[in-house]
Amino acid sequence: MQLPKEGDYIAIQSYKHDGSFHRTWRDTMVLKTSEHSIIGCNDHTLVTESDGRRWVTREPALVYFHKHYWFNIVAMIRDTGVAYYCNLASPFVLDKEALKYIDYDLDIKIFPDGEKRLLDVDEYAAHAEKWHYPEEIDRILRHSTHELIDWINEQKGPFSKDYVDIWYKRYHELVPKNNKKSRNSKNKI
Repeated sequence: MQLPKEGDYIAIQSYKHDGSFHRTWRDTMVLKTSEHSIIGCNDHTLVTESDGRRWVTREPALVYFHKHYWFNIVAMIRDTGVAYYCNLASPFVLDKEALKYIDYDLDIKIFPDGEKRLLDVDEYAAHAEKWHYPEEIDRILRHSTHELIDWINEQKGPFSKDYVDIWYKRYHELVPKNNKKSRNSKNKI
């Protein structure tokens, strides 16, 4: 699979442990790709839920995915500051259809004032029982939660102020080069 290029648009699809569809984001602009990671931007992007409900994201958001980490990071750029939504999830895979990952329910939300909250612990417990998460998955997710908290506390990668400034600026540099028609045709992978 050829990596998407800077300025291309890709879809992002999340699934649950049992393989069921969870959610899709239709158009994410790729800002950077490497052998192991993808950085992108969603800006008023159409999202479709597993029940068919559709909605549009309210603010621009930088997304960070990595092939070796069991989490992905969304930096939501708001008037009040940057808020983060971090999904404990499998490393991503990329095919012709979309960037894909398995969502493992647990999330960490960081508010612009720095407050952190671990979310959906009950949902994780219910799904772990329902779908019989292997002990290895539970161990990986516990380790990844601690690793993610370290990144947050150390302001590493997507949690640094420079990261948001650099990649949001790059998004604005690329937007004029991509007209709306290309979003739905040739630039899709």
